Amino acid sequence: MADLLTEGVVRGRDGVRSAMTTTASLQAELSDLFANMLHVEVPSPDTDLLATARLDSVGMVELLLQIEKRFGVRVDMREFEIDHFRSLSAIAAFVAERRRDQTA
Repeated sequence: MADLLTEGVVRGRDGVRSAMTTTASLQAELSDLFANMLHVEVPSPDTDLLATARLDSVGMVELLLQIEKRFGVRVDMREFEIDHFRSLSAIAAFVAERRRDQTA
């Protein structure tokens, strides 16, 4: 049978969510967040936000606030790693991992 689309996540016959689809859905939400809340254009999910100066220190603080507000993921500054925030794909993977940790 074909996979069913449920809230932006693909579920297979065995009911397991597809991590790839979840990450793609998060990337789309993050792209929207960057465009509409941070007013930053991100050309691709792998664009280095720091090297291209799309994200500065003020933008990083706003991003962290928006991640907590929109995704319910709190970033503990004692465990903060800048590489988790270099690109939309890295941020999406970080958020997905934190969400899994919270539900486990």
